[in-house]
Amino acid sequence: MRTVSIREARNILADLERLLEAEGVITITRRGVPVACLVPVGGGRKPIPSHRALRQRMPRLRRGSERLVREERDAS
Repeated sequence: MRTVSIREARNILADLERLLEAEGVITITRRGVPVACLVPVGGGRKPIPSHRALRQRMPRLRRGSERLVREERDAS
């Protein structure tokens, strides 16, 4: 996180995208008092995991789901 004054923010406006990418969050101050906070919009998104990765993280069932369904159906 970086803190800049309004004057500094005007001077770095051309490099704002690069600076946000490097810093993550920029706080703009007026006379030392925070007045705004800039945050990158799309920078915090996580990539979507593949289906394979999701399946591998799931615990394996002791009994197959077809058995559970069959037992529940036969019980009623």
